[in-house]
Amino acid sequence: MREAEVKRTTKETSIYVKLNLDGTGKADIDTGVGFLNHMMTLVAVHGMFDLVIKATGDLDVDCHHTIEDVGIAFGDALKQALGDKKGIHRYGSCLLPMDEALAEIILDISGRPYLVWNADIPRNMLGTFDTEMGEDFFRALAVHSDMTLHINLPYGRNTHHMLEAIFKGFGRALSMAVAMDPRVHGIMSSKGML
Repeated sequence: MREAEVKRTTKETSIYVKLNLDGTGKADIDTGVGFLNHMMTLVAVHGMFDLVIKATGDLDVDCHHTIEDVGIAFGDALKQALGDKKGIHRYGSCLLPMDEALAEIILDISGRPYLVWNADIPRNMLGTFDTEMGEDFFRALAVHSDMTLHINLPYGRNTHHMLEAIFKGFGRALSMAVAMDPRVHGIMSSKGML
């Protein structure tokens, strides 16, 4: 089983993540930020991952540290669960509609962390989730998982739908990238390593 457990504790947050890449979409998420709980549940369900996230943070300040640190810990867990990356498909993509919004997610488990964020999300609060944290979450995740991640949102009107399309699409694209491909012997790279 490709599984990982990560505990990350700072003076601002305490995060626990348990990830099974070969799961069935079971999610047990409690971050103290309701919209983030919803989004990470969508990643698990649409990616077919089993995912537990328990987080406490300085939400009396704002949601920034909690959301970013969940991204860091999830990225660390993903990198750990992938191990040597032998046999994985490596690339994943998804074009996902959510009513009037459309998200395009393209990723490469490349060993080269990079985020391209072309998503004009209105600065807004969804419950206690500051929507500008969407970009910061995915940057932390990309850096800590060593993933190249491109997120494009060509259009949308409803902020909830726009972010939901991104998180669902990310789950689907990630599921494709981490899938074992029987045609891949070793690492999917002409260099022999990622």
